[in-house]
Amino acid sequence: MGSIDYRFERLEQPVDVAEYLFRRLYEVGIRSIHGLPGDYNLLSLDYIPKAGLKWVGNVNELNAAYAADGYARVKGISALVTTFGVGELSALNGIAGAYAEQVPLVHIVGCPSTTSEKNGLLLHHTLGNGDYNVFKNMYAQISCYVAKLDRPNEIADEIDHAIRECWLRSRPVYIMVPSDMVTEQVEGARLKTPLDLSEPANDSAKEDYVVDVVLKQLYAAKSPVMLVDACAIRHRCLDEVNDMLEKTNLPVFVAPMGKGAVSEQYHNYGGVYAGNGSHADVARVVEGADLVLSVGALKSDLNTSGFSYRLSQLNTIDLHSTHCTVGFSEYHGLAMRGVLRKLIERIDQTQLSIITTPQVKSDPSMYERQGPDSEVITQSWLWSRVSGYLRENDIVVTETGTPNFGIWDTVFPSGVTALNQNLWGSIGWSVGACQGAALAAKDDNVNRRTVLFVGDGSFQLTAQELSTMIQHQLRVTLFVICNEGYTIERFIHGPDEVYNDIDDWHYKDLPAAFGARDGQASTFVARKKSELEALFNDKEFQEAEGLQFVEVHVPKMDAPEALKLVAEAAARNNARAAK
Repeated sequence: MGSIDYRFERLEQPVDVAEYLFRRLYEVGIRSIHGLPGDYNLLSLDYIPKAGLKWVGNVNELNAAYAADGYARVKGISALVTTFGVGELSALNGIAGAYAEQVPLVHIVGCPSTTSEKNGLLLHHTLGNGDYNVFKNMYAQISCYVAKLDRPNEIADEIDHAIRECWLRSRPVYIMVPSDMVTEQVEGARLKTPLDLSEPANDSAKEDYVVDVVLKQLYAAKSPVMLVDACAIRHRCLDEVNDMLEKTNLPVFVAPMGKGAVSEQYHNYGGVYAGNGSHADVARVVEGADLVLSVGALKSDLNTSGFSYRLSQLNTIDLHSTHCTVGFSEYHGLAMRGVLRKLIERIDQTQLSIITTPQVKSDPSMYERQGPDSEVITQSWLWSRVSGYLRENDIVVTETGTPNFGIWDTVFPSGVTALNQNLWGSIGWSVGACQGAALAAKDDNVNRRTVLFVGDGSFQLTAQELSTMIQHQLRVTLFVICNEGYTIERFIHGPDEVYNDIDDWHYKDLPAAFGARDGQASTFVARKKSELEALFNDKEFQEAEGLQFVEVHVPKMDAPEALKLVAEAAARNNARAAK
C-alpha cells in the first residue's frame, strides 16, 4: 500500500485510467464511440462524455464492429467498446474483417477485476475454467497489438503505444480494461504532449537506391501506367498518389477495392482494372503497358476477378506500406509514402512517355440484352444509371454481392468516398458500415450523403442498424436490391437450391418498425425503370436530410458480368480444393 501512495504523490496531474484513454481517443480525431454496455464496462462508459465523446449504442456487438469499421474508413480511426466474453465474441467477425482489410480500430473490452482473476472466481461470462485470458488470446490473432491494463505503472504507456500501433499499422488493437483499473490513476500531464503518429522514416540510402531504379524504368518505358488499390487508401497515401499524377500525367487505373482513391474526373483516369472483369479497353491498356507502377495492391480473388491479372512481374513496380518490389527484387522495411514523395521531388516530366487514356464511361448498351422499351430494372442498367444520380463528395457503401461488382460500372463524381469489403466479404457488413460512415461525416460537420446499396439477403442479417441510423438522425439513402436471395451464391453453386432463398420481407415497413417517426424516414418501392428514374430525378429525394429507404426489384438470376466471372472462378477453385 505504501508503494502505491508513494507513486500517487509523484503524479503531477493524476487522472483516472478511463479518462486518460478516452481523452487520447478524442485527441486522434474520434468523436463517437460505438458499442454496447455490459456490467464489466459500465463504469468506463461514464467517462465517455467527460472526454467530449458521444456514445453510440448499437443493436448488437457485431453491428457495432461493422459500424466502427465504416466510421474509421471515413474518419481515419475509430473505437468500439464491448464487454468481456459474450460481447467481444459477438464482435469477433467484425474485428477480423477490419484486420483483414487494414482498418484502424481501437477495441476496448471491459473485463473482470484483477482481484477476481487472482482469486480464480467462477464469474459469469467466463468459460468456467478459470482462464481469464482466453478471449484476449483469441484476439491476438486479429489485432496488431494487445494490451491488458493490469499494471498501473505501465498503463499510460500501454494506451499510448496501442493507439500509435493502430494508426501506423492501420489495423485493430485490443485493450482489455479490468473493472478495478478504471479509476486507477495515471499521469495526466502526459496528455499535454500529443501522441507522435508520424511514420518512421525509410532508410535513406535504400530509399535513394530504389527511387533511382524506379526513375530509370519510368524514363525507359514507352507506355507506363499507374494502378492504385486499397492499401493506398488504408495507409493514407492518397495525397502522394494525386501529387504523383499531377506531376507526371500518368494514365491511372484503380482496382475494385481502390475505387474512389483517384478522382474519376481526372483527365487521364481510365477505369477499373480487374483482370477478366475489366472493360476490354481497360484491359488492353493496362495489360499492354510496358511498366505498371502499382500502389497499395491487394491481389485477392474478388479484387482480381479470380486471380485473372495478366501483368508481368518483370514490368511491375509494387509499392506497399511495409516493403517495395521492383521486378523480382524486394526491399523490406521501405514504405511507399517516402518512395512516392521522393519520386515526386525528383522526377523529370520531360523524360516521360505518356499516353492519353480516354475515360471508360459506364455504358448500359455494353451489357444490356433487353429491348430499349423494357421496364425491367436490370443490373447493367441500374449501375450505369447510378452514375448520374451520385453527387460530388458522396459516401458510397456497397455490399458483398451484386453491388460490389455492379459499382465497377458506375462513374463517380469528384470527391466520392467508396466503401467495400471485397477481401473479408462478410455479408451484412455494409449496413453497419453505412451507419458508422454516416456518423463520421456528421462528426466532421460536413453535409455529405451516405448512399448504401445492399442486397436483400445481406440486408436481412443486420437490418436492425436502421434503428441506430434513425436514433442519430443520420443522412442515409439506402437501396435494398430485392432479387429473392443470395445471388452471388447462386452463381457459385445451387442456383435453384433452397439454401440460397430468403423469406420476402415488407422492407418499406421497416423504418417505422425500427422507430422512425413522421418526417424521420421516407420509403419507396421501384419495380420499374421509370419509377426509379423518377426518384433519381426528384430534387426532394436527392436533397433529403434524413433516412430514405428504397426497395429496388431486379430479376432473380440477373447479375453484373464481373460477378458471374468471379463466381465461375470461385466454383473452379472450390472444385479443385475438393479434389
